[in-house]
Amino acid sequence: MCYDINGDFMRLRNLKNKENIIEESDYIVKDYRNYRGSFIQLFGNSNPIHIEIGMGRGKFITEQAIKNPNINFIGIEKQDNIIARALLSIPKDIPNLRIIRMNALEIDEVFDHEIDLIYLNFSDPWPKVRQNKRRLTSKIFLEKYDQIFSDQKIIYLRTDNEGLYTYSIEMLSSYGYSLYDVTFDLHRDYSDLITTEYEDKFIGLGNQIYALKARK
Repeated sequence: MCYDINGDFMRLRNLKNKENIIEESDYIVKDYRNYRGSFIQLFGNSNPIHIEIGMGRGKFITEQAIKNPNINFIGIEKQDNIIARALLSIPKDIPNLRIIRMNALEIDEVFDHEIDLIYLNFSDPWPKVRQNKRRLTSKIFLEKYDQIFSDQKIIYLRTDNEGLYTYSIEMLSSYGYSLYDVTFDLHRDYSDLITTEYEDKFIGLGNQIYALKARK
């Protein structure tokens, strides 16, 4: 799921047939809990599995899957309307891409030591102090990630929210992660990047994109 620079959810016009779009899609994993600990069976191979928590309309993870056929990708999103819109734009027959409709709080109930990398792209910054436990880099979520990573723990984060960025640096560092490729202006420092839909909008507005990679 993606948010604007003020932390407000970017609402999309409701799709009346969203349930049918989701039900009929081959990308949706309907019985995902049955695969806990054995998602390699879902893909039929032993390739690494990368997940994006809050995939939005799917541009980023779709392009990643097409560019990296030897990696399996799972997009996680909880809003039916957003998932349906993503499905309308995703090309058919990408064998290494799947989508799960779920709340991120369930993540350690769905995966079991089988994820190799987590993407956190433009997550809700939850700017109020009392909301910080909801941030995807809070200790609550970092503990959940411990239960889903296969071996080495790797997180890639992008945000346009400086507050969430500095918070994430503090939380990841205190939790034992080593940070690298830390930048306060991603698109000044790097080129040829795969971007999200909202990232493209933010860049068009001249906003800085903060990014980091973390390994434990």
